[in-house]
This record gives sequence, structure tokens and C-alpha cells, in this order.
Amino acid sequence: MGSGQNIPIAGILLALVTIGAMLSLGVDLVIGLSVLTVWVGSLLVASGRPPEPAKTDVKQPVTIDSIRDLIENSTTPLMITERSTIAMANRAARRMLGPHVVGQDARVALRQPEAISLLNEKRKGEVIVRGLVRRGDIWQINRQQIDERLAMLEFINQTAEADISRAHTDFVANASHELRTPLAAILGYVETLQEGDGKLDTPTAQKFLGIIEREAQRLHALVSDLMSLSRVEAEKHDLPTERIDLASLVERAARDAAGPNRIDRLTLELSAEPCVLGDLQQLEQVVRNLVDNALKYGSADKPVTVTLDLSQADQARIAVVDQGDGIAPEQIPHLTRRFYRTDPGRSRASGGTGLGLAIVKHIVERHRGRLDITSEVGKGTRVVVRIPLAEPEPDPETDDHVTPDASPAEANTEQLS
Repeated sequence: MGSGQNIPIAGILLALVTIGAMLSLGVDLVIGLSVLTVWVGSLLVASGRPPEPAKTDVKQPVTIDSIRDLIENSTTPLMITERSTIAMANRAARRMLGPHVVGQDARVALRQPEAISLLNEKRKGEVIVRGLVRRGDIWQINRQQIDERLAMLEFINQTAEADISRAHTDFVANASHELRTPLAAILGYVETLQEGDGKLDTPTAQKFLGIIEREAQRLHALVSDLMSLSRVEAEKHDLPTERIDLASLVERAARDAAGPNRIDRLTLELSAEPCVLGDLQQLEQVVRNLVDNALKYGSADKPVTVTLDLSQADQARIAVVDQGDGIAPEQIPHLTRRFYRTDPGRSRASGGTGLGLAIVKHIVERHRGRLDITSEVGKGTRVVVRIPLAEPEPDPETDDHVTPDASPAEANTEQLS
């Protein structure tokens, strides 16, 4: 029962008790019943009143201050617009566009036609804009309506994803071009020989066969480098664990790269015998690629020097120095890009694939090392690779060792001590 029903019943019982007392005192019955009727009626009227309405919370409007505390420290640039004006921008947005944008018209601050269109339509949506902060960058702007006055703008930087996609596209295009060039030569000369009189001992036939062999070797080298680069990139997060004597590896790989025809131009200066943790085949490839490049592009009558020593911070240092034409300073940052050549004609003529230094860079990074290239036009180029030294192998534990002439009691004493 509710409280509104309990009150009349209690009142009636109280009235009956009162009337009983009145009758015992000699009060007239009619008067007592009248009093009872009036009392009960008043209680019924009182109990029938509707309850007072419950107090309800009034919905408070969203304020700029309440939002500021939520988004100020977000690493994603966020802005709050009040109608068309930028009412606030969090720290990341102010760092991106400058603190002066607060209070500006959002269409003036963003400038981009796509962004202006999104703001003018005053709707939830997203657009892609280019060059918002600097030339070439790509941003996705998301707009979310908060209420009839306020909206939130979220800025997502997609420049890195676009760069990766573009690099992949460029790599596939360059690889296709490089593969197609030797194949076209091979097919063309083979067709020419097939259309001849069938004699392959003529000077022309021998010349064409030599070109076919050279282009086939170039194609083989290109496919091998592509496979090497793919394998190194797939393993770039796996730290090598094999202990390697770097001195013998450098000497062997440098001599292999020079071969019998160029060995007289090679000078080895191995002043240390460091041990590193590495991948044997990949480190040999680093030395072969660097020595081969130095012999190709250095002066034919000048030596190529390969040194191995120790540098600071517990690192082994391999340096390959040639005395060639050198490289212009503006080209040095691009040397480790895939298929980048300072002189495309000379590189292709010498059998270069344009992947040698890219492979070296990825192998050095996998070994947690460092690659530095310095050059001076007219004097030559110096390439330095630094690889962290391996930790010394632990000495055999001798604390628990028992000498042959020690008695069991002495052995137990040594172990307990």
C-alpha cells in the first residue's frame, strides 16, 4: 500500500477510539458520528491530493571549457568550432597550425577548398586535403557535430602512408624497367641470329652472342639483388646471433669482389680482429658490394683501400676508400635509394643494378650498425660501416671445480665457502 492509503485508515481508527471515549463520558451519539464523518472526510480529501512532481535535472549545455580538459593533451590535432569560428585548438593543433588560429574563421585558417566545402555544409563527414601544413603533406579531416553550435575537427596525418605506397609503386616500376631492358636486348639479338644464315662463327654472330651473354649476366645479377633485398627486409627485425671473426671475413670478401683481374688494385689494412654478432652471408655481401663499387667507379690506375679497425663506443669499423671522380654533396643523401644512380649510363655499362648500396644500408640496419658516406669531387669517396662488437664470451666457471689432488673434505670446504 502507498502512504496515501495508510493515512485514512489510521485516522479512522483514531476517530473511533476518540468517539468511544466520548460516549463513555456521556456525549451524544449523533454528535460523535458527526465528528467522525467530518474527520474522515478531511482525511480522504488530504490523501487524494496529487503528489508534488519530482525534481528533474536540467540538461546543462556543452561548454568549451568542459571540452578543453578532455582534448588538450591528445596527440591528435583537434579543434572545436563554434559555428564558423575556431573556439579552441588543443596543443597538437596549435603546434601544427600555430596558436594564432584560435579565434579565426575556420575557412580562412584551413584555406583548402575541400576543407572549406566540408565546413560550409555543416555536416558530419571527412575530406582529404594536400599541402595543409607544408607542401606535399596529406591530411584527412573528420568533422563531428557536437550540438547546434559546436563541432569538432580531427586531423589525421596520412603523409607516411602515402609515401610508403608511392615508394612501393616506384620500386615496382623501376624493377620492371630494369628487368625489361636486358630482356629486350637478349630477345632482339636472338631473333637476329635466328633470321641469319645459321652460321654462328661470323664476327657479327660472335658480337651478338657476347652481348646476349653480358645482358643475361646483368639480368641474373639484378634478380639476385632483388631477392637479397627482399630477404634482408623480411629479416630486418631479427637480430643476428652468430659470432663472426670479422677480420677473416673482410679479407675473404674483399678478395672475392676484386677477382683475379682487379686484385692488384686492392689494398688491405686490417689492424684489428674484432668479433661481432652477425649474419655471415649478409656481412660478406656488404664488403663485396662496397669493394665492387669502389673498383668500378674509382680511377682504374688508383688503388682501393679496405681498412678494419676499432672505433669508439665498442664498434668495429670497416672503411672502403677509392680515388675516383667523387660524388656531388647533393647526391650523397640519395645514394642508398633503390635504383638511384649518379651516372646511369656509366652504371649500366659497368653492370651495376642500382641496388648495391640499398642492400648495404638494410643489412647494416639489421645489425644495429651505422653507414656513413663522405665524398669530395675530384678526390674520391669513403664509405664507412660500423658494427657493434659482440660481448665477450663468459669464462668457464671454476668456483665448483674440484682439483684432482683435493680430498673430498677439501672439496666440500671449497664449495661451502
